[in-house]
Amino acid sequence: MELPPWLSSLSVPVLSTAVGGVIALLFLAGYLRRKRAEVATISHLSTPPDPKRSAPPSKQAPPKKASQRSHLHHHSDKDANKKHHQLDLNTLKGHTDSVTALCFSSDSHNLATVCADGAIRVFRIDDTSSKSFKSLRINLHAGVHPTGIVFSDGASHVVVAGQALMGCSLYSYGDVSGKPVQGKPSLPEIHWEHQKIHGRESVLNLTSAIASYGSADGSTIVASCSEESEIKVWDGKSGKLLGTVETNQLKNNMAAISPNGRFLAAAAFTADVKVWEIVYSKDGSVKEVIKVMQLKGHKSAVTSLCFLPNSEQILTASKDGTIRIWNINVRYHLDEDPKTLKVFTIPLHDAKGVTCQYDHMSISPDGKILAVTSGSTLQWLCVETGSVLDTAEKAHESDITGLAWAPKSIPNGGVASTILATSGEDRKVKLWLAPSVNAP
Repeated sequence: MELPPWLSSLSVPVLSTAVGGVIALLFLAGYLRRKRAEVATISHLSTPPDPKRSAPPSKQAPPKKASQRSHLHHHSDKDANKKHHQLDLNTLKGHTDSVTALCFSSDSHNLATVCADGAIRVFRIDDTSSKSFKSLRINLHAGVHPTGIVFSDGASHVVVAGQALMGCSLYSYGDVSGKPVQGKPSLPEIHWEHQKIHGRESVLNLTSAIASYGSADGSTIVASCSEESEIKVWDGKSGKLLGTVETNQLKNNMAAISPNGRFLAAAAFTADVKVWEIVYSKDGSVKEVIKVMQLKGHKSAVTSLCFLPNSEQILTASKDGTIRIWNINVRYHLDEDPKTLKVFTIPLHDAKGVTCQYDHMSISPDGKILAVTSGSTLQWLCVETGSVLDTAEKAHESDITGLAWAPKSIPNGGVASTILATSGEDRKVKLWLAPSVNAP
């Protein structure tokens, strides 16, 4: 049977419309089923659980867990207190990078530091037990990395060594002993300045002393020790160059001036220690710096040294694992050689039993205690016997960069005490009480 033409023309559109409608209904039905499932799921999650069914066993109840965490935290605090060394008195705050060097003023009232953040800080130390310390901040020129600092003219001036791209410079800042203001940057006047004092070489350390030997006029003598083989001697007040010496030992480790300003000694790449005399004219000024003796006895490089308070003896530490005490009060002009008075074995060892080397050393004002560092460890030795008085492992959280004894006693809780200061790469400066020395 043949359909009428008008019906045949409508069959295709109608059929398409019907099929489209069925498909739309199927999609709508699927969408509604999914929505109902989502609503049911949300309703299930939102329903509060039955406490009788969901309560955990009593041993794992939330209050018990909270109590356990508190208990563990309490033990952590106890452990931290146990690690606090008995000689650790206080920490000077405010440094934002590695503290590279430090020194006390001659009256012990001020402690100056230099930091890799490009700032000099002068702390007023009236009592080591204080909760806070007033400080004066001096910002160095941009791009200058300070490597050393010493006081000049008592407590009124500081001399700073700063490394820049083109070399190391010396800066003398005056009036640093004025009334400090906590947290407020200050820019005292630059008294004198010298650029590229050792060419492009950096300064390892600065050392100074008040010239009191013979006809010396009492001025401050400063020496800058380069990383190569050069050492220069300066007048701390005027900045005048007084002399230049060559160690001729490839690489320097450090240099020191005797407390009376007579001798200059250098620890370098070799096992021998060279000693120069700073000769003074009748008018008190420096005439010349001449080599006078050489300390021979160590079998390996000397890493550090320091003079005893009497300026007649030197303590040296070597990679050969020994400490030596030398008498340099000899008639060198008659070819009399310096003598080794004592030899001690370095008592500090690492986890493998290998003898450590001392990076820094400094002797107490009374000459009885030798403070030494190796990495982050601080140790006190008896100068008379070489025995260990005390050891502070991990005295700093990273390597110790310097140490200095206060020349005079400082109150600690009102009690006059002998104080040692240390600086570290951990951005901290710490104050330590000297250990007691048992009578022999």
